[in-house]
Amino acid sequence: MGACWGGIRWRIMKRMRNFSNWNRLLAVVLLGSVAGVVACRKAAAPAVEDTSAKPMTAEQRKAAHIPVIRPQPRNIYPSINDAPGDLKAALKEAKADHKRIILDFGGDWCGDCQVLDVYFRQSPNDDLLDKNFVKVNINIGHEDANTDIAHKYGVPLHGVPALAVLDANGKVLFSQDTQFSDMRYMEAQSVTDFLNKWKG
Repeated sequence: MGACWGGIRWRIMKRMRNFSNWNRLLAVVLLGSVAGVVACRKAAAPAVEDTSAKPMTAEQRKAAHIPVIRPQPRNIYPSINDAPGDLKAALKEAKADHKRIILDFGGDWCGDCQVLDVYFRQSPNDDLLDKNFVKVNINIGHEDANTDIAHKYGVPLHGVPALAVLDANGKVLFSQDTQFSDMRYMEAQSVTDFLNKWKG
C-alpha cells in the first residue's frame, strides 16, 4: 500500500507544475486529505486473532462452568447390598490373575461418576483397565451406604467418584479423596495417567 500511494503522489505532484497557484493549493489540500484517509484506515485495521491460546485447564473450565462432556446417565453401580460379595469375588480374581483392584465409590446420580465411567470405557483406558485391574463399583447410596468399606480402605466419602487401588492380596496401595470429584471438567488423559501409574 505504501509503494502504491507513493507512486500516485509522485504523479499528482508532477502534474501540479502546470496548475495555477490556486489550483496548486487546492491539489495540496486534496492530497493531504487522501493521505489522512489512508492513514486512518491503516490505524483502524482489526488486530489479528491470536489462535495460539492454550486450552483451558480443569480449574478454568470449572470456574466458567464449562464441562468437557455431558454423558447420558447409565446404571453404573450395582445394588448397595452387592458390594461385599463383589469385593470378595474381585479379590479372588485379582489373586488368580495377578492383577490389582480398583474400588470405585459413587452413585448413578453423580455426574462426575458418569463421566469417569465414560473415560474408563474409552481407548486406551479400557485396554489398560482390562489387562491390569479388576474393577469394583461400590454403590454408596447418597454417601450414606457402604461407608464401612470406604472406611476400611481409607476413602472419605465427601467427594465422589472416589477411588482406591489394592494389590492382589487386598493391601491398600492408594486411596483417593477428591482427585476425580470434578471429573466433568477433566480430560480423559487424567484417567490414562492414573491407570498407567497404578498398573504395577
